[in-house]
Formats: sequence, C-alpha cells, structure tokens
Amino acid sequence: MLGRNLDDVEAAERSWNSPPSGRAEATATLADRVARLSASATGGDGVIRVGVDSGGAITTLELPDAGLATEILRTIRRAQAGLAEQVEVAVNETVGPESETGRAVLESFSHRFPAVPDDGPAAPVMPPAKPFPTFRNQPSLPHQVPGNGFESGRDSRAR
Repeated sequence: MLGRNLDDVEAAERSWNSPPSGRAEATATLADRVARLSASATGGDGVIRVGVDSGGAITTLELPDAGLATEILRTIRRAQAGLAEQVEVAVNETVGPESETGRAVLESFSHRFPAVPDDGPAAPVMPPAKPFPTFRNQPSLPHQVPGNGFESGRDSRAR
C-alpha cells in the first residue's frame, strides 16, 4: 500500500476532473482590472506631472510649457508606433501574422501603440545628424607649406 486508502484516491480523482472553481473567472477579472490601471507622479517641486497606463506607456505629461508637453507626447507616440511597425516586420519574418502567436503579439502592440494620425508634415523622431566636419590641411603661418600634418620644424602647433 502507498499509504492512501481508496476513498482518498477517489476524492483526488474527482477534484482533478471537476471544473475549476471560479479560478478562470478570477483570472479574467484580475486581467481586466490590471488593464484599466493607471498611475501618475509629480516631480520638479510639483511643476511636472506624468501619467502612465497599465503597460507603462506615458498617457499624460504636464509641464510649465504646454506646447512642449504636447510635442513631447506626440514624439513619444510616433516612436511607439515605429516600434509597433518593427514588431510587425519581425512577426512577418518569423512566426507569421496568421499564427496564433503572431496574431497575439500584433494585437498587443497595435492596441498599446496605435498608429499616429498625420497632423501635418511628418517630422523625424530625431533630427538627422549634422555632417562630420572636414579638416583641410592648411598651414597656420604664411611661410609653411601644406603637408600631411606631421611637418617637422618649429611652428605654433608644435608647442
């Protein structure tokens, strides 16, 4: 004997075969409640206020300069929409959008980071980098001849 009687085995079998007792409903309720959560915080001696949704995405931003806050939020949303586009490419190249995993990932990102409507000319998320400066090999004194930058002799660059 394994230390269990027949009644214990039958009770265990009934509990395994019975439907879950409200656990699925509780899980669904928890998921709904978490999805509706949001939080906010202040900083800068109460001058700055930021609100986030349950996924951590910034939903509100209050700064002394309202125009700047609006532009920052617009830029964040464009960056998030760009992330959603990259996820779509990754899904297409790996599991495919028709798979259950692909659909779930795409739905999650499109829900959290929807496409941003065009409000005028599209501005880049970050401005393009300035071209790297070029240096010409030009002598600093009139009697010097142009060289490769390693001239011998005394000049103002050698000190």
